[in-house]
Order: sequence, then C-alpha cells, then structure tokens
Amino acid sequence: MSEYYRNYSSEEKARIIQELVPGKQITLAHIIANPDAILYRKLGLDPAVDYSKSAIGILTVSPSETAIIAADIALKSSGAELGFVDRFSGTVIVTGTVSEVEASLAAITEYVGTKLGFSVCPLTKT
Repeated sequence: MSEYYRNYSSEEKARIIQELVPGKQITLAHIIANPDAILYRKLGLDPAVDYSKSAIGILTVSPSETAIIAADIALKSSGAELGFVDRFSGTVIVTGTVSEVEASLAAITEYVGTKLGFSVCPLTKT
C-alpha cells in the first residue's frame, strides 16, 4: 500500500480523479484475408462482394478523430472501399482485395508514423 493511503485518516474522504489521456497511436492494424460471407453480414458490410478475392482491414487509432484522416488515406492510396469509420471510437474498416486492403493499411501506418509521430503497431494478417 502506498504511503499516502497508510497515513490517510479514515474520517477524511479520498478524492480520486481519473482522466483519459489518449496517446498518439495505432493499436490495431489487421487484415482478414478471404473472410467468410457471414462476417460481412454481421459487420453490416456490402454483401455483394466476390468473397474469393476479398479482405477486411481493421484499424483502431487514438486519438479517435484520427480515424477521419485514416479513412481519407485509405481511399486515396488504393482501390479499397470504406466499410466503416467512427470518429468517436477511432475505428476504421476498409474492404477490397487483399492487396488493396494491405496497401491502404500500409499507407495509413506509414503516414501517421512518419508525418504525425504516432506509435504504430505491426500490420498483422489472418
């Protein structure tokens, strides 16, 4: 136990302040190659996709507003399509061929890592 709590009187009320201080980081950058059709439907993504040539890219960024920048880079860097973007949670989902999705996520991680000074996790794939 810390010295602060050992010497703290039980008659006094402790005041604890919790704050969220997000870092500049990409915490998840993952590609799901050739996902099952049910995954598209459960995520609310376009079901009219050639699943044999498809991939889903998932990205989580902090601060969450960076999702807007990431979505823009994803669309401009390849032929991938934007499946979902949430500026409140920092989630970005892109769809397309495996190479399109990989190019999009690579472009995003490169940009935010070098230009914005973010900590970037490795790009993973299943």
